[in-house]
Amino acid sequence: MAEVLLQELSNSDINWMIATGFQREIAAGTVLIQEGKSSDTLHLILDGTLVVTISQTDKNPLGRAFTAIEGSEIKDREIARLSSGEIVGEIPFVNVRPTAASVRAVEKSLVISIPQQDLAVKLHKDVGFACRFYRAIAILLSDRITQLGRNKLIKGQALRDMLFVLGELNDSDIDWMIATGSCQKVAADSILIREGGPVDALYILLDGTMKVSISEDRRNPLIRVFAAIENTQTQSREIARLSRGEIIGETPFIDTKLPPATVQAIKDSLVLSIPRQQLAAKLQQDIGFASRFYRVIVTLLSNRLDELLSRLGYGRRVYSKGESLNENVEYEDELDSQLLDRMAVAGTKFDWMLKNLKAI
Repeated sequence: MAEVLLQELSNSDINWMIATGFQREIAAGTVLIQEGKSSDTLHLILDGTLVVTISQTDKNPLGRAFTAIEGSEIKDREIARLSSGEIVGEIPFVNVRPTAASVRAVEKSLVISIPQQDLAVKLHKDVGFACRFYRAIAILLSDRITQLGRNKLIKGQALRDMLFVLGELNDSDIDWMIATGSCQKVAADSILIREGGPVDALYILLDGTMKVSISEDRRNPLIRVFAAIENTQTQSREIARLSRGEIIGETPFIDTKLPPATVQAIKDSLVLSIPRQQLAAKLQQDIGFASRFYRVIVTLLSNRLDELLSRLGYGRRVYSKGESLNENVEYEDELDSQLLDRMAVAGTKFDWMLKNLKAI
């Protein structure tokens, strides 16, 4: 992952991080980030290996299954290992929730720690840095989600994700998307994006339902590529359903990887289609828009990673009917009070966007 930062950040960006942060050597076993606690520092791993763990709860069936299989009580489970070039810690303006996982060193490691307040000021004042930084973070988060090997995508968050998006974009950004994009009808059973194939646009699902499926033979990428070229289907398995407000096809704008899944309409649907070439040109020419766009992608990926940890049965607790609420516990799908006002404004923007699209 070290190459991601070297490719995405400029020399001046790296020089600023060196000048602003402080290097420190951490011993094996040192907990750098504690699950459930907020951090005021962003850490860049320069050398060594860190492990990411999440706690298991006895109320979750998956956690109980692991305990039964392994014959012992396990409080934490390793989900990932991080090495040189990875970033962990709070990212300003992206996710205000307490962290859903702990991070500790498994060997003597070297990190550079940057105070969140200093990074927040830099992101606000230097739009170019913000654009490059958020793009790099998006790539790292996308890869981290893939490494977790999740067997299903997050469902039930589509409209909320869209509200996060609109809350981050300017009115002029939304105007550009409406003017540049076009409403496209997708008939039932039609494939919008094929696994391993090209992606021609960024899509926002305005109405209807779609499913996401992956090839069952994921060990053979050659089969998937030839199937995409020949317009034939391999045996696949549905992993998610998408509904109103979902953003589809963002992968090519943050990475060069081919799409990992097929997206197909279950019933007649309507999408806002923003051509890939025009969006790519906009990202190149308008640094302010690019900064906000990549920040949006980072926000979505961060939220989805957090939701993934919860769906796996770790992290935040699930509220049960009749249970007394604990003010010191964050429950699954609980919205932070600081976001409610922004989401209310974003909801108005979403309705305004739909009204303007219907008028075209």
